[in-house]
Amino acid sequence: MSSALTAQQLVDALHWRYATKKFDPAKTIPPADWQALEQALVLSPSSIGLQPWKFIVVTDPATKSQLVPAAYHQTQAMDCSHFVVFTVRKDLGADHVEKHIDRMVEVLAVAPDTLGKFRQMTLGNLDKARAEGRLDTWQTHQIYIALGQFMASAAVLGIDTCPMEGIEPEKFDELLGLAGTDYATVVACAAGYRRADDKYAARKKVRFKADDVIVRI
Repeated sequence: MSSALTAQQLVDALHWRYATKKFDPAKTIPPADWQALEQALVLSPSSIGLQPWKFIVVTDPATKSQLVPAAYHQTQAMDCSHFVVFTVRKDLGADHVEKHIDRMVEVLAVAPDTLGKFRQMTLGNLDKARAEGRLDTWQTHQIYIALGQFMASAAVLGIDTCPMEGIEPEKFDELLGLAGTDYATVVACAAGYRRADDKYAARKKVRFKADDVIVRI
């Protein structure tokens, strides 16, 4: 498959991207573009392919307005076109592994008994992580892979984003009906289109030089 972008187009898109502070509430992401961004979420890589997440897409104005106070009154949650809440599956266990294996059987057209070693390996890794007290931390790390893929994909499509860790996860859980479930809020990301008066849009990126952060061996 040939790339749809040149190397320079990719770099230009990443330079264009910034953490948008002011979204234009009158502009909505077209359905086709949003479907592509949902696929970017679905196609995100994860450790052992377990996909320990759910992505809650909020477009309902009333719900978005309720989330603003729980986001320390950052208006991006209200003014953006689509507000995505990234949640992690807590205490990942055998039920989730079986769901993943069932999907592998369906997609790959293989017999379930051919995945016995994979099942054993996966459950062993989860049990080890659970015993060491790092299971939820391990799975939470995966969320940021999906967040990065989502933001980069949006930039390529000319769609603005703002990743938001400045939120109150427990309040998000209450407002989104996650309290008492197997899922918990980790981070959020607003997506839409920048307002013309967002002063940060034209601000130059401040990054270390490549030689300061990349070691070539």
